[in-house]
Amino acid sequence: MKKFCRQSKNGRGFTLVELLVVIAIIGILVALLLPAVQSAREAARRTQCSNNLKQVALALHNYHTAVKSFPPGKITQGPCCNTKSGANWAIMILPYVEQQGLYDMYDMEKVNEDVSPNWAPAANVPPNSNNGVGQHAVPTYVCTSEPDTDMLDIPESGPGGGWGDNLKWRRSSYRCVGGRSDGSGWWDSGESNIAKHWNWRGALHVIGYGGIERPESFSSIRDGTSNTLLIGEMGTRTHPNRRTFWAYSYTSYNSSDITPQARTLLGDYDRCAQIGGPGGENACKRGWGSFHPGGLHFAFCDASVRFISDTVDMELLAAMATIDGREIISSP
Repeated sequence: MKKFCRQSKNGRGFTLVELLVVIAIIGILVALLLPAVQSAREAARRTQCSNNLKQVALALHNYHTAVKSFPPGKITQGPCCNTKSGANWAIMILPYVEQQGLYDMYDMEKVNEDVSPNWAPAANVPPNSNNGVGQHAVPTYVCTSEPDTDMLDIPESGPGGGWGDNLKWRRSSYRCVGGRSDGSGWWDSGESNIAKHWNWRGALHVIGYGGIERPESFSSIRDGTSNTLLIGEMGTRTHPNRRTFWAYSYTSYNSSDITPQARTLLGDYDRCAQIGGPGGENACKRGWGSFHPGGLHFAFCDASVRFISDTVDMELLAAMATIDGREIISSP
């Protein structure tokens, strides 16, 4: 005799209400966990950014060992504002950031912005080898928290930018510290009026004009290498053609000064300009900022890297921009 197994009538699946409750609980858990995940990702990006700055600082030390001085912040052929420029610190240390091939492509006898007679912009061909170098990405020069660094862009001004031949350059994240400014002169363009504050110069200032012909060495840093800024982050959330371009040597695009005004640490060019202050928009062009919450990284002349709060005392920060200011400071 066959036996039959009768299924229970009580077995059932989820009701619609129960399913919605489960989905709601999952949504709440995701909402609770997402900030932690994002925070962990930013912490990883911040660590990578700090490590990149460390590598740049060590590359500058290795350059100093080989050449017996730091590289200049840049080489200019005359005063601001339509003078063409030569190499800069980021180009000169390429062999020390594992970019010997790019360095070999760069012609030190030519300026960055020379345009060859057969240049064809429509074909998207670089106008010369030097601008071609400047269109390459150098991973060590990029902070992973900063968006859109893989893009080529035309800087707003200068003979290699919007005032000249509209050349394209690769974006990056780090600028050298040229020195301290009061808003009336800058250490990136060789203007003669900066000589009145010679003790305000930084470790990586411009050379080539206004009697400024010699780069600095460790022996020049009388304020102490652990107290003197070398390289820092500069990214802006607005005005993208005012961001950093590692190979574009013209004025402020890969070099900034410390102007003791809080607006220059906002990482927002348009907002800085709107607030206003001594130096006007020029102080914003030479500002600093990052895409990290709460502050930005600076590498010091001893190759240490520190995260500086965006609420730091600006007089203190400006004092740390000089190599021979003889200021008495305490670390921020």
